[in-house]
Amino acid sequence: MKKAFPYIIGSLVLIAAVALSLTMRKGERQLNERLSFYRKDKIPYGTYVAYENLKYIFPDAKVKVNRLSPERWYVDSNSFPRQAMIIITPQFLPDENEMDKLIAFAQKGNNVFISTRVLSYDAQEMLHCRTPYSEFAFFAAASEMDDTLNVLLNNPPFTEKINFIYPGKRFESHLYKYDTAATNILGTNKDEFKNFVQLKTGKGNIFLHLAPIVFTNYFLLHKDNAGYYDKVMSLLPKEVVSVTWDEYYLHKLYEGNYNRGNKGWLYVLFKYPAFKWGLLTAIITIGLFILLEARRKQRYIPLMAKPKNDSLDFVKTIGRLYYEKNDHRDLARKMGLYFLDHIRNTYKLSTGKLDDDFIRNLHFKSGYNESELKKIVSFIKFVDEAPGVSDAQLVEFHRDLESFYKH
Repeated sequence: MKKAFPYIIGSLVLIAAVALSLTMRKGERQLNERLSFYRKDKIPYGTYVAYENLKYIFPDAKVKVNRLSPERWYVDSNSFPRQAMIIITPQFLPDENEMDKLIAFAQKGNNVFISTRVLSYDAQEMLHCRTPYSEFAFFAAASEMDDTLNVLLNNPPFTEKINFIYPGKRFESHLYKYDTAATNILGTNKDEFKNFVQLKTGKGNIFLHLAPIVFTNYFLLHKDNAGYYDKVMSLLPKEVVSVTWDEYYLHKLYEGNYNRGNKGWLYVLFKYPAFKWGLLTAIITIGLFILLEARRKQRYIPLMAKPKNDSLDFVKTIGRLYYEKNDHRDLARKMGLYFLDHIRNTYKLSTGKLDDDFIRNLHFKSGYNESELKKIVSFIKFVDEAPGVSDAQLVEFHRDLESFYKH
């Protein structure tokens, strides 16, 4: 089981990767209908085009991104006049303190542009308006919205009343109650409901726009709809020195569990930083474990015992076999042949003639007693001619041979 564990983990990871790959491929074949409104998203309902065009609409202004609450950036901002704040979010949910800072910011000679579908109760109270949706009525999924959106800009302040349309989701709202004395109507939808107004406050303005979907990539890239964006942004003074793209309310919205169903299962897992990094650490650790354990390992080399020389045991066994058969002559003859083979291999002497020259040469090379060598050679010759060999003769011959081998 221990050896199979890495392969089991590897198989599970592979299955998960294949499933994720198939899911992603399936998503690529369909229109991504997630309402992102995020400036880096190039999906249909992201705001990449709107954000990137700010530097062309305001070439002399510094474009920056804000993720701080109004209480924090209001204190940090020293040069208040001639600034613009752009807030594009599905739901604009500031509390009373945040609205105080936004209004105070506008009163100092700045412009706040808000595009949203849902306003918080505090925002509606302080802007003296009402919309059909409350902050507790989260908007429906994109698939449940009516298709096709029409928006119009009024004349004046624009030179002509033009209708802009696109075939995407109709994500919008309108004002059914507002302060007519302080509100300037700038645009409507196809049903003549007011969805774009200007509120004058102090030295600045608050623009309230209730169709944020018109700032997404899908709408702006459809036919000539980019003209709508240019005309709307033209209401902001060209001499602004700073344009801030606000993401505080967009992130605040997602932190409040908004639109979780469209974010996918990874959003739920990665929402909490501690769990996110714990999960990533576990995945990396398992990956390293699989890579290390999947390597081919060399088997342990067993300890090899030193080879034994069984030649002597073999000779003894053969000797006992001949002795038991009582064929002493044949055994003595074999012993003689083994002796002569030993002489040939060890001393390189020819054993064809067992004469005096052979004995002298063997004595010279081996250093063994010459008389003992004559005795051995004589017995070898005797065995070839003798009818038989006695026990005493075989024992003595064996003793002479052992004495030579030991020498």
